Amino acid sequence: MQLPREFIKLIQSSVDTKNILTEAADCWPYGYDNSRQQVMPDIVVFATTTTQVQQIIQHCKTFNIPVVTRGRGTGTTGATVPVKGGLVLSLERMDRILRIDPANRYLVAEPGVTNKAIQDAALEYGFFWPPDPTSSAFCTLGGNLAYNSAGPHAVKYGTPRDNTLGLKAITGNADVIKTGVCTTKGVVGYDLTRLLIGSEGTLAVITEATLKLTPLPETRKIMQLVYRDIDSAAHAVSSIMAQAVTPSSLELMDQHAIDMIRDDTNLNLPENITLLMVEVDGTHASIDHAIQAIQHAANNDGCLQTRLANSPEEEQSLWKLRKALSPALRKIAPKKINEDVVVPVSNIPPLLNGLQALSKEYNIPIVNFGHAGNGNIHVNLLTDVDTTETEQRAAQCLEKVFDLVLSLDGTLSGEHGIGLVKRDFIAREIDPATLQLMRNIKKQFDPEGIMNPGKMIPGM
Repeated sequence: MQLPREFIKLIQSSVDTKNILTEAADCWPYGYDNSRQQVMPDIVVFATTTTQVQQIIQHCKTFNIPVVTRGRGTGTTGATVPVKGGLVLSLERMDRILRIDPANRYLVAEPGVTNKAIQDAALEYGFFWPPDPTSSAFCTLGGNLAYNSAGPHAVKYGTPRDNTLGLKAITGNADVIKTGVCTTKGVVGYDLTRLLIGSEGTLAVITEATLKLTPLPETRKIMQLVYRDIDSAAHAVSSIMAQAVTPSSLELMDQHAIDMIRDDTNLNLPENITLLMVEVDGTHASIDHAIQAIQHAANNDGCLQTRLANSPEEEQSLWKLRKALSPALRKIAPKKINEDVVVPVSNIPPLLNGLQALSKEYNIPIVNFGHAGNGNIHVNLLTDVDTTETEQRAAQCLEKVFDLVLSLDGTLSGEHGIGLVKRDFIAREIDPATLQLMRNIKKQFDPEGIMNPGKMIPGM
């Protein structure tokens, strides 16, 4: 779109010119995310204060210019792709940790701070923030909140919604709002904090977050459990999650994932196996009991091998296989379809068996791994969508994958979000009355419909 000259002048009056990009070559990198979809924005603006964000949104509202808020672009669903052009609002330069209150176990930070920087700052006081996506060294707090991205430790410690006390944000009406509290209890008013987390910038722009910190455990142990088949491993997951000791991480890799990277890792593992990685944390006095409880629950007729790491070097060796998987997938199938479905833990066996059947039916390799303790499985369809026939077959397979998940009382996304790529599937999970309520909420926060239009909710 052709931006009005008056609008450009107002933006220039709100931020320094060095924080504005208008040339196509400069704007182009800000038109895509890790979904590989890309649309050229008309202007990119880097805000550095809440006041600037408010002014930018006010100008966009006045001239009806779409606003797409962006961190580092690590999302996989196209949520930061400016499908209607307009203004991309980058928050990567709002990267300050404003204060840490160890006595009350919270940290206040701006959205451009990386997840790792938050962890490093909390570590100095003996704390951590539980959400830890795989991309933690690069992804930003704002992105973590926008998608409710969690990572492997959510099985014990919860998601960003469970670990965020309050927010400061700017609505699509250009109002500054504060949600939540600085305490772990508080029921005054509606819980707008949890509403904004996971809303993918469709309601408001988060400019500050108060994060609930958790004390570091005294110790942790890591186990690698090898099973002869998916059924045995999946039933072990259900048994582990049904007993009293909750693991701090419980990851699954199916045989296709392991076979794909066996040659690159030089690990001595049997063929045609499924693997679980289990992390247990706690006090020195309780850790041995916790390990025994997990081992007892995990032991079944299909368990072939159990390995417990007793040193940092052994821990690194055990994690080597899991860490090698994502780079290998990107190398082997750069155009793979990556979904992050979730089912109740007891329904993991029929989910994985159903995915195997779909792989055979559509002749598409499917690699499964992920946060099994939450029932959150990353389903990877290894397909080359450059050919029309393969693209159609992959689309049909994906629809069947979603049908399978919903038939097992599951949900279509655990932490990747909806964005653009899952928007047209959302009505399969959410009933019409609830969708209409969501549209009404969107209009209340964003009456002009400028906040990340075309994302999440069909017809918005």
